[in-house]
Amino acid sequence: MASIYQEIILQHAESPHNFGRLPSSTNKIVLDNPLCGDVIQMEVEIRGKIVTDIKFTGKGCAISKASASLLTDFAKGKKIDELRALDKTSIIKLLGVELGPNRLKCALLPLEALQKLIHK
Repeated sequence: MASIYQEIILQHAESPHNFGRLPSSTNKIVLDNPLCGDVIQMEVEIRGKIVTDIKFTGKGCAISKASASLLTDFAKGKKIDELRALDKTSIIKLLGVELGPNRLKCALLPLEALQKLIHK
């Protein structure tokens, strides 16, 4: 029987939040994980050191998509300084499941994209 967290991951993977393009973006980036084939493009709109909007596109496994969906939900309305403090533990907490090393790389790709965007 799947845990509630696994169900949430599947829901976010099948119908990700904030999926699409952001015409008003102030920064955008494309990253990939060549080991598994995940690719993410993330676009962010930052006004006054606050993420006012954020979207992503790309292809990847359920963990990668769910991580991007949950992370973009979390990031909206947050201050840049607060988002810079996010780390591996933050992503695991958002997902609500423990991940092996290979799956952890999938989950961290959206965080890497966000971190690079807000450090521009």
